[in-house]
Amino acid sequence: MPAPVTYLGIRHHGPGSARQVLAALEALQPAQVLIEGPADLTELMEPLGRPGIVPPVALLAYAAKAPEYASFWPFAEFSPEYQAIKWAFAHGAVPSFIDLPAATNLAEAELNAKVADALKDQDGDVLEEIDDTAVTLPEPATDAIARDPIGALAQAAGYEDGESWWSDVIEENPDPGEVFAAIATAMEALREGHIPDRREAQREAHMRRAIAKAARHTEGPIAVVCGAWHVPALRAKVKASDDTALLKGLPKTKVQATWAPWTSARLARATGYGAGIEAPLWYAHLWQHGVGQKADALWVARMAEVLRDEGFDASTASLIETVRLTRSLAAVRERPSPGFEEMRDAAISILMHGETLPWQIIETRLLLGRDVGQIPDNLPLAPLLDDLQRQQRKLQLKPEALERELSLDLRSERGLARSTLLHRLTALDVPWGQLTDPGRSRGTFREKWLLAWQPEFAVRLVEHLVYGPTIAAAAGGRMAEAIRRETKLSTLAETVRGALVAQLPDVAQTGTERLDALAAETDDCATLLAAIPPIVDTLRYGTAREMALDQMETLLDRLIIQSAVALPYAARNLDADAATALRDLIDATDQAIALSERAEPIRDAWIAALTDTGRSDKTTPLVGGLTMRLAYEVGTIAVEDLASLMSLRLSQSRPAIEAAGFFEGFFTGAGLKLVHDTDLRVAVDGWVMSLDEEAFTENLPLFRRVFSTLDRNERKVLLEHLLGRAGGNLTATFAPEAEALWAAQQATINRLFEGT
Repeated sequence: MPAPVTYLGIRHHGPGSARQVLAALEALQPAQVLIEGPADLTELMEPLGRPGIVPPVALLAYAAKAPEYASFWPFAEFSPEYQAIKWAFAHGAVPSFIDLPAATNLAEAELNAKVADALKDQDGDVLEEIDDTAVTLPEPATDAIARDPIGALAQAAGYEDGESWWSDVIEENPDPGEVFAAIATAMEALREGHIPDRREAQREAHMRRAIAKAARHTEGPIAVVCGAWHVPALRAKVKASDDTALLKGLPKTKVQATWAPWTSARLARATGYGAGIEAPLWYAHLWQHGVGQKADALWVARMAEVLRDEGFDASTASLIETVRLTRSLAAVRERPSPGFEEMRDAAISILMHGETLPWQIIETRLLLGRDVGQIPDNLPLAPLLDDLQRQQRKLQLKPEALERELSLDLRSERGLARSTLLHRLTALDVPWGQLTDPGRSRGTFREKWLLAWQPEFAVRLVEHLVYGPTIAAAAGGRMAEAIRRETKLSTLAETVRGALVAQLPDVAQTGTERLDALAAETDDCATLLAAIPPIVDTLRYGTAREMALDQMETLLDRLIIQSAVALPYAARNLDADAATALRDLIDATDQAIALSERAEPIRDAWIAALTDTGRSDKTTPLVGGLTMRLAYEVGTIAVEDLASLMSLRLSQSRPAIEAAGFFEGFFTGAGLKLVHDTDLRVAVDGWVMSLDEEAFTENLPLFRRVFSTLDRNERKVLLEHLLGRAGGNLTATFAPEAEALWAAQQATINRLFEGT
């Protein structure tokens, strides 16, 4: 006789369902527990029966030859499947997964991708090649009830959404009664007349076959833990031959699988997880504390703790009133016990004085949380995940789901090691850390990062196994490949800088050699200019990592010389977009060269190029205006010549559009120079005053557009200069002891800068 089978229809990640499952298993004492999950990953259940694994965690399976195709099966502490597996191991029962294998899911993902590519390419040969397998791909479900059966039950019961109904009946109900029989009956009614799509039919056929096989070979009761929607189909009498025919010819691929840390936030529906729940930490609270006045008080206390951490007040008296109001709201709304909605509304009313802003500030932390699961040290992981976990422990960098700031001092061994790890992960497209405000943090020995771990980072690490088994090797392999393929100098320079800050000297050396080779083949001025700022950044800010930069110094000098030779010719006959792009490149490059403190011959060559370009009548006006100003700032154009040159470029004999371009190029970004340079201001003022009324009126739109780029303070000071009020009549005299005081202050400042 086949073993008796009991079906326990659950909602994934439901604490009430988990409690009901444990109660049913205790009463039934099954010999085997069959669980909805990929059948070929049953062997990976075993770690859940040992201490050390801390949910949330997820089964991670990926195609061995195409790691970009991967699937996750998450488990929270309050997931019924997780609790059923733990119960089975603790009571000597045999747990098994019974759903379609991961090998089939991932093979179909690959086929889907091939079909999409073939359709996109309109390639008849490819379409013909995959036509035979395309018929096995799953069809999308169009049945609204099948997509959301709990929502359909909720609507029938008069609820607006399935979450509230399920919470009232199962999750937050202190006495739900015989739920599994009731749920099965409800699902039978919902499925009446329902025709499953291909994927659903195949899944249910596979589970029926696995249940039948277990019933034939097991002595003792069998418990099946599955989604409530599937219970009627699994109990149905279907010919074995029909199920076999439905599963015939399903594709398969070689699969590798392991456990990966998951995050509490990624259990939420809002993150796109199809089986997600609305408030993972609220469900964790229900699992740990159940329902009742004590549990309500603990949740209100938790809300108060988070509020206080964010700087809000929460008195003990107001907490008591909040607990009372939650129970009153539940009674008015005819709910068996307060849910997190009642907790939220009561907290906003009393703790937050009716203001929703404090709730918005704490909502993510309170309901989604920052918990990240843990995998025990003795559990085999994908090599890159294993290496990352090892380094996280060594560097005491705990992954968290919510954002937190991390400040690093690169002069310390740990700070430099942490920075190196984060830069290497960024190179692997795993931005666990985002470098904030890099423009100001570079140039010092400090970095500021914003950390937030996302579960999909594990998939990206798996995808990059092809580059190497460790974080360092994989980052180096990926960057080396990018260097080999890159043909754009500026992007290549950024990649070399990334290799240097990631402490990958061999990759940086390869990149520098390729930069050198590309630069030798390039005569395009814009390309050369774009490569200079990232190289200067590397040279200027590489001291914190003790980089070997001699070859890059030589390369930078050559790029500057090449750019200087090409600039006067590249600045001619440009359209508006090209002129704007070149102006921005020249401005950025000039600032970079000034910061790099090059030797005089190199610096002089660049200044000569600016001067020639600025003086040339053939230069595109927008670029000519900028280069003339830069040449004036370094003294190669005397102030006596400036007014006459400006008058020439802005004379009425020239087309208005050319005058406008020159004026914009010269004055944009020159606000501080106008404020502090009396000679320049006098020269500009002389040119403006030389205009007659008609010319002044014609140029007025230019004045307005350019001077609108000055900030409020610059405009105010400039106006005071023009009106003769700047500086007032203030005078200063030195105190008798000023020289001695300043010497002492200077000594103190020097000690601070030297870090002593």
